[in-house]
Amino acid sequence: MLKQRRMIADQVAASLFEAEAAIDAALAKTAGLAGVMPGLRADAGLSALIGQNAVERASEAIALLAQARRAICETHKELDVAKTQIGLGAVMYGGVEKPPQAAALARPLRAVAS
Repeated sequence: MLKQRRMIADQVAASLFEAEAAIDAALAKTAGLAGVMPGLRADAGLSALIGQNAVERASEAIALLAQARRAICETHKELDVAKTQIGLGAVMYGGVEKPPQAAALARPLRAVAS
């Protein structure tokens, strides 16, 4: 049973990491698009009014992708809780350094000599 839970957790983790990478890539590409449009417009000697709506739509897309990134980060946290609930709390996934506050919260408390 533990082996089956581990295999399932491996599959979920792989899908999660793919989703995180896809959102990050989309965010980076969309930010690049939003960043390049004003400069190319200026290089072409066009009015600032040209392409303004496109810049605004790309900026909206960036904001929505940032919301999607927050949601997938929250999904990651919830899956970490679920991992512990199914008895895999000691299993690490990813290999990416966690933020310092997350690492501090993950460490169990222990008694020290006074």
